[in-house]
Amino acid sequence: MKLMRVGQPGQEKPAILDQNGEIRDLSAHVTDIGGAAISPEGLAKIAALDLTSLPELEASRIGACVAGTGKFICIGLNYSDHAAESGMAVPPEPVIFMKATSAIVGPNDDVLIPRGSEKTDWEVELGVVIGKTAKYVSEAEALDYVAGYCVSHDVSERAFQTERAGQWTKGKSCDTFGPIGPWLVTKDEVADPQALSMWLSVNGEKMQNGTSATMVYGVAFLVSYLSQFMSLHPGDVISTGTPPGVGMGMKPPRYLKPGDVVELGIDGLGSQKQTFKADV
Repeated sequence: MKLMRVGQPGQEKPAILDQNGEIRDLSAHVTDIGGAAISPEGLAKIAALDLTSLPELEASRIGACVAGTGKFICIGLNYSDHAAESGMAVPPEPVIFMKATSAIVGPNDDVLIPRGSEKTDWEVELGVVIGKTAKYVSEAEALDYVAGYCVSHDVSERAFQTERAGQWTKGKSCDTFGPIGPWLVTKDEVADPQALSMWLSVNGEKMQNGTSATMVYGVAFLVSYLSQFMSLHPGDVISTGTPPGVGMGMKPPRYLKPGDVVELGIDGLGSQKQTFKADV
């Protein structure tokens, strides 16, 4: 299933994309795409619905594909070739940092370049959406706790992230720096999360062209690993790292400026398109 949220910010309706590409309203059956609705039981109830009986929704603004995200967890340097272009070693364990949930926006919303930004950068990533509480789970059972997958754009301000003292979080958490969606694609539609091609272009020029097959730490490992340190709850999002081709790794480096248009997507999970604007 391809679940989504449609409507203006704060007024999104839960919806599903039917087999003909029509958007169908789920609001008579679930309050939102999150919490109990994306549990195994909740997804089974949605799957049993006759989609042709549901009202159609106009294709208006698409919101973030999941609501009520408590944790937005990101994995750094999770592609060996991206680590190399960043001038950093592949870590012996996953690098974990948090992106503020206030950064979350819809997949086609404008992205704001923050005041004082010098080095706003792009990163296409595979997002993993948790469907039931995971704590101390094994790698073998980890995918049982996944509701589905989405496109995640881990927008980053590199000067904030690496050139100022402290943690990476402040370079990752600026308002609008977390577009997710357009869909939460349930895991039954993704045969292998480690075999997904992904791409990103800036103003029509292809910058990233990679595959989740080259992740250092795969999805099942990451879910298990994170669950050893914190409980993962329904609606939590794990953004699993980016392949090479980011602006920071270019020679000379290249960063985003107001008016730039970034498009990105992952095989089977849809695509995003954002215009970058100055946050005045």
